[in-house]
Amino acid sequence: MDTPKIRIVDRAEAPRAVSVQMMAFSSDPIMRWLWPEPHEYVRHFPTFVRGFGGRAFEHGAAYVTDDFRGGSLWLPPGIGADGDALETLVTETVAEPARSEAFSILEQIGAAHPEAPHWHLAFLGVDPTQQGKGIGAALLRDALARIDEQRLHSYLESSNPANISLYRRHGFEVIREIRVGGSPPVTPMLRLPR
Repeated sequence: MDTPKIRIVDRAEAPRAVSVQMMAFSSDPIMRWLWPEPHEYVRHFPTFVRGFGGRAFEHGAAYVTDDFRGGSLWLPPGIGADGDALETLVTETVAEPARSEAFSILEQIGAAHPEAPHWHLAFLGVDPTQQGKGIGAALLRDALARIDEQRLHSYLESSNPANISLYRRHGFEVIREIRVGGSPPVTPMLRLPR
């Protein structure tokens, strides 16, 4: 496969870019633990994307392949998730006991961020029909090249253990594993400046 052309998402294309993530995360362990019923997942996941990584659109740090088969949302140094939006979403849409466990997970994720200035990969997703073709790796290489020019840290949380090897191949190392109650694991990972 040819290396896909990667570009910044135009703000008007944000809903289309969110749809890429919705398709990519449709079988993600954590996301489907939060919203196990398909209709609830489809209804609430776009709001989660906006709350957790949506500020990437405001900062020119949302990327897609030209064909919208894959995309990534990066939060620049000093820019975080919308905690209020996430709290409201989890409170109103996630049933107990997952609700209380989700708040603990989000708190631990916040604590796992490095103190040094860093880029946070909030979402990296590829349409399930296109996975295994190097699109995710191309998206990572593209962003990490820019981050390396700045000599900054990169940080992410892998919500799917199957993706840890991809991130390791690109220089990320596991910091720890977060698992609360009956939740699947979330694995914070850090890549040092290059």
